[in-house]
Amino acid sequence: MSLPAKARYVVIGAGIHGLSTAYHLALQLKARGRGAEADIVVLDKDGVAAGASGIACGVVRNNYFQPAMRELMAHSVECWERDAETYHYHSVGYMQISPESMREGVTTIYEQQRAIGYDSVFVEGAADSARYMTGLFDDWQARGITSVLHEKRGGYANNVASMRGLAMKARDEGVRIIEGVRVTGFSFDSGSQAIAAVETDRGTIACDYVVVGVGPWVRDLWSMLELPETVDIRGRDGALHRDIPMWRFWQLEEGVLKVPPDFLKTNDGAMPPVLHVDTDEPLYSVTTGKLITEEMWGIYYKPDFAFNGVQGGAMPYKVDKPVGEVALDPYGPSSTEFVASDAFRDMWTSALAFCHKRFEDKAALYHDENSGGLGCFTPDSFPIFDVFRENCYVIADSNHGYKMIGVGELVAGEVLGGESALLAPFRHARYARGELHPVSKSPFPWS
Repeated sequence: MSLPAKARYVVIGAGIHGLSTAYHLALQLKARGRGAEADIVVLDKDGVAAGASGIACGVVRNNYFQPAMRELMAHSVECWERDAETYHYHSVGYMQISPESMREGVTTIYEQQRAIGYDSVFVEGAADSARYMTGLFDDWQARGITSVLHEKRGGYANNVASMRGLAMKARDEGVRIIEGVRVTGFSFDSGSQAIAAVETDRGTIACDYVVVGVGPWVRDLWSMLELPETVDIRGRDGALHRDIPMWRFWQLEEGVLKVPPDFLKTNDGAMPPVLHVDTDEPLYSVTTGKLITEEMWGIYYKPDFAFNGVQGGAMPYKVDKPVGEVALDPYGPSSTEFVASDAFRDMWTSALAFCHKRFEDKAALYHDENSGGLGCFTPDSFPIFDVFRENCYVIADSNHGYKMIGVGELVAGEVLGGESALLAPFRHARYARGELHPVSKSPFPWS
């Protein structure tokens, strides 16, 4: 497809946020009788699902310690449920299985889920938690568990298939998706901060409005927008912390165990919920018997026919490099530098065996290939949804991205002049104001 000289709306990124925003922008313009204005172009330097959305684990959950995240995720779960077939979405539920140090926080999650009408079951106490889990899996053997939060909604979606389905819906609404176009910069209106055109390696597109939804590449687009590389943050104690780096990278740890996906069926023969287990019990290698860690650790896992096995991950690790020196391309499994660590295989397979007896002799079935990808995180590890330079909406998902399919619908409404109460807590100004989200005791930076 050739590059147009002008488009009313230019959306950068053909992953979950770019495609969802473009699709809903077209829908909302038509619903308002402004269909003739639905001149929407999506640009991607590679193609649909070529980035983080295409390698995502696919988990969809509401399980967040932060009230604003829970409300936003409830909306996204509802969006997944609207067209489960096209989105290849499996509504199997989600479980947060936790130790005593997290019980109070998970209790709060359950209470607030109940307040917003999100269906879940909460079990407390070591004995009752063990009873609940063995009722699902008769070989359950995890130690140190004192609470189970079982979300009846949520589950997972097949990553690439869901993005192709979303792209199809966008195209059906007249959105033009142009692949193989790399954005190289922006031209700005004289006398204002607004963007006049998007510059690419295939030419320049004049535009009225730009939406940036590029996942971990937000660092690069942020720089092209000439936005500050640091931010001042007012802490909860009222103190101002100056010149905090705007971005930081974490390497995501994920892999696949090549057992039949139905190997993890529940006692009644059903496909299980997505399982997330955090614990402070020591973890020993199922292969060597050596101690792996005595620190808090966590894993998540699910059977997945698209991955042809049991797929999941563990806590990410910080990329110990200056932000500007981190090479994002080639990305994900194609990277020669940023893939899951050598220790991940032993940790994750041992953790599976810690939870279920059925995995004790299965470590050798780990699929030994490059996996994982880079996540670009904000200073507080939560998203930024905001307008910059007058006519540029930036979706900086802080690695919460794939599950947040509903963000595009809300962003589209804001692009057209509305204001979303669900997105309001995630403005960039929260840092200066000290309106920070609460922090959980989970070992994961995104919980």
